[in-house]
Order: sequence, then structure tokens, then C-alpha cells
Amino acid sequence: MFKKVLIANRGEVAVRIIRACREIGIPTVAVYSQADANSLHVSLATEAYCIGPNESSKSYLNIPAIISAALVSGSDAIHPGYGFMSERADFAEICKEHNIKFIGPSPESMQLMGDKATARKTMMSKDVPITPGTGILKNFEDAREAAKKFGYPVIIKATAGGGGKGMRVANNDNELEQNINLCRQEAEKFFGNPDVYLEKYLVNPRHIEVQIIADKYGNVVHLGERDCSIQRRHQKLIEEAPSPAVDDKTRQKLGEAAVRAAKAANYEGVGTIEFLLDKDKNFYFMEMNTRLQVEHGISEMISNVDIVREQINIAAGNSLSFKQEDIKLFGHAIECRINAEDPDRNFLPAPGEINGYITPGGFGVRVDSHVYSGYKIPPYYDSLISKLMCWAPNREEARRRMYRALKEYVITGVKTTLPFYQDLIENDVFVSGNFDTGFMNTYKKNK
Repeated sequence: MFKKVLIANRGEVAVRIIRACREIGIPTVAVYSQADANSLHVSLATEAYCIGPNESSKSYLNIPAIISAALVSGSDAIHPGYGFMSERADFAEICKEHNIKFIGPSPESMQLMGDKATARKTMMSKDVPITPGTGILKNFEDAREAAKKFGYPVIIKATAGGGGKGMRVANNDNELEQNINLCRQEAEKFFGNPDVYLEKYLVNPRHIEVQIIADKYGNVVHLGERDCSIQRRHQKLIEEAPSPAVDDKTRQKLGEAAVRAAKAANYEGVGTIEFLLDKDKNFYFMEMNTRLQVEHGISEMISNVDIVREQINIAAGNSLSFKQEDIKLFGHAIECRINAEDPDRNFLPAPGEINGYITPGGFGVRVDSHVYSGYKIPPYYDSLISKLMCWAPNREEARRRMYRALKEYVITGVKTTLPFYQDLIENDVFVSGNFDTGFMNTYKKNK
């Protein structure tokens, strides 16, 4: 096992990783920006080092500073969490050069699956269903010919994209030309790579993702699926596991396809295979996230597997501690992402000081957070305050438990999305479970 793990992240995910390391008995090192000097992960870690000023480009994305902190502290492993350095193959390579274990997949796997166009080719070779699409677009004429073949609408995607960036839908030739240019500009800005490709756009499918875990001995296990269909501008709002739209037969096929996908990438570690599901239960590979996901907690709740602990054990060279037949999924879990945003002002970020903070509790309720009363939410990073997760034996009980927990949750001093979720969780369409990625386009507040 590792002697010491540095967490190259902040917020609730840094706290989550520190807790897992503590239970294993591994000392931890926190890194922080000047803005995060009073953050919870700094006080919980065994030791902590400031790595730069407020801006993430000068701190949490500052590779020399992170590596220096690891070397000075004697850390022999780095956990990147999600976001920031988690899908940077170059960072994983630099860790390797300094004899520091990157707790994640190999740089080769990240490069293979991080480039969306290459990932699609890899999936085709292993009979994983994909939507009709192209390779990297060379010019507009090629794009127009492909759109004519697939039929509008189509979606332009950055090959190195993620998080909803570098993605635009086109309904005709004019929109196609305009949006290709915009996507290339956005892709260059956010990912340093302007390459884009084209896919047939499925109108209002469901967004389904399968959690996988793989060790270096070729063992791959899946922990069922999550439904992430309720989104705003490609950003997930509510996740639940399992999906109310997936039956047992489709669930088995999804799991098998996800395992094939992971094996095709020679994958090691924790990852997520994302699919689109149409109204006829056909599913298509969309992308692979080569990291821990924000919503991993609800998969833990239905599988009784500590995903972060397993991830650390695998990175240390151990084999998976269970087989597929050992996984028995039970019950239903729902997650709401509680953000410091104002829902009445188009979800405008609302940084500031929390002057009152009371979390909900009770059986089946879990809150992953890094904030406390008196904590100042900085304006420089993601506005996530916490992840509120509720489990119950079935979906309706989980939904009712979530509503109760949302009503108990008190956060004062800043605007939050709590009122939004309190309303949404009671929405008739959500209650029915019969929704898709177009839900937020038609969502109306309850009277």
C-alpha cells in the first residue's frame, strides 16, 4: 500500500478521498490555493501545502507546484479526484517520471478514450453500439455530406471535449457551418485542441452511464447504471441509480457492453461508460470518462462497494476484491447537486459566506460536502456546495426521502439550488420516471 497520498483537488471530492485514505490507514497531503486556505480538506489532511494564488490555472492546474508538493511531502501517489488534472495524460506521464503513482488509468488509456473520435473507432472494433458519425472533420464539405447521409439534426463535438463544452446541434447547412466554427473556437479555448467530429443527433434520448472498475490483471466489473438525463446545458442536475427506464434485459446488455469497452482500452482503475438510450431501448456509446465521477456515491449506495477505496487498492497493485457475480444491486438512490447558484436568475453563481448550515440526516441519507457555517464560497471555482444522496428499497421511497431531506437542509447566507430541487422532486414528470434529456426545456414550477 502507499506510504502517503497527495490529493490534487479541492472541495468535497478532496474530503471524500481523505476519508477513504484514513480508513485504509494512509497519511494524506492536501494542496490548496490561497482562496482555499480555510477549506475543510486542508484541515482534515495529515499535512497541507499552498500551491499558488486563487486562479486554478496558477494553483490546481499548476503541475510543477503539485509535483513539488508531492516530492517535498514524500508522497508516493497522487489522487486527482475529478476535474482539474484527472484526465490529463501529460500529468499522469509526469507523475510516472517522478516515480509517483497516478491513481487513475494509464496515460495510454486516457489518450485512447480521451479523444472521442478515436474512442468511437475502438468501440466499433469491439461491437459496442455507436451512433452514426464521422472521424475528425477536415472541411465543411465533408461535414455537409455526412449530415446529408445521417439526416438532420446532427451534433458537432470536440474530440477532446467534456462537461458540455465544444458541443453544438445543427438543424441545417447554415447552422452546421456556423456551429462547426464556434465549436472549433470553443474546443481550442477549453482543451487546446480545435478538432471536431460529427454525430447523428438523437432527439431527447436518455443519458445512461455504467460504472466500471478494472484491475491490472484484466478483471473488469460493472456496478450497474445511473440515469443522468435531467440536465441543464449538458450539466447534470439529478442522477439516480438504477435508471427507471432500463429493464433487466437492457441492464445486462449495457453492463456487458461497458465491460467490453473497458477491456478494449486496456483500462485499469475506475471509469464510466456513457450511453444514449432511445425510446426503443436501443443504446449507443457516447464517451468514456476515465476518472471518478461526481455521482459515484449513488452507485456505492446500491452496490455496497466503496468505489474510492477500491480505486486506491487497485492503483497499489492489488486485484479487485470481488467478482461480477458478487455484485448484488439493491434498492434505489437519487442524488441532487446542491450549488451556490440563484435558480431565479438563470442559475447565476452566488459566492459568499455561509452563515448557517444544518445538514439533513436519518436512515438512507448521505451528504458529501466541504462547507460549514462561516465558510466563504470563493468565486473562482465550481459552485458545488454538496451532493445530497438518498437511498431506499424502491424509487418512490427514495424520492420521498429526498424530498424530506431537501426540506430539512438549511443553508443561509448565499443563494442555493435547494428550492429548485424541492420543487423538481415533486414534479409530476419526475415522479413518473418517464423523462429524457429534454426535461428542462419543458420544466415548469409546480403551482
